[in-house]
Amino acid sequence: MKKYQWLFFDADETLFHFDAFRGLVLMFSRYGVDFTREDFDEYQLTNKPLWVEYQNGTVTAYELQTRRFASWAEKLGVTPEQLNSSFLDAMAEICEPLEGVREQLDAMKGKVRMAIITNGFTALQNIRLERTGLKDYFDFVVVSEEIGVAKPDPAVFDYALEQAGFPSRDSVLMVGDTLGSDVLGGLNSGMDACWFNHAGNPAEDSIKPTYTIQSFAELGNLICY
Repeated sequence: MKKYQWLFFDADETLFHFDAFRGLVLMFSRYGVDFTREDFDEYQLTNKPLWVEYQNGTVTAYELQTRRFASWAEKLGVTPEQLNSSFLDAMAEICEPLEGVREQLDAMKGKVRMAIITNGFTALQNIRLERTGLKDYFDFVVVSEEIGVAKPDPAVFDYALEQAGFPSRDSVLMVGDTLGSDVLGGLNSGMDACWFNHAGNPAEDSIKPTYTIQSFAELGNLICY
């Protein structure tokens, strides 16, 4: 066990469920569209590569958000910006914490300081923290859209460390569900990193998390208060 001063958390699929299909169904229903699994698979053909490009720094947050809805916007006679805004509203509406998150955050509150580093978008972050009642657990939220770079870029983690008052890097633990952005980014920034592998994804030989957990409740066993 190790004593950490700070825990940095990813947001989507680490703290919160992110059911994009469910959100899209809700959003498109408001435009009179019965959005199907086939529609979702087609949407992902555009969306997934855009997220890779975003994390690699080759497209901006704005480009990602608008290009993924460009074809639907043309069909519906609205702007991509309108559809993206409607999608984020729908995702905030259906958002809920993952199992065990609220209980474990409550157990750690006051014993270790906590923050969020997310590649998600600003419009979604504060509203879902408010709606789920999790806002008061975190000292601050770093949103990649606001600083112009995305995880795993070390600049995101450097910015978070600055916001935290420059604690020693070995006193910070990064916790996230994605090896390529959360774990690799944390490790490359000199922090320990915990892979929250609740989805049972296969490990990657090239990325070695400091810890791996399958449930959020396990997190308390890794840190010394």
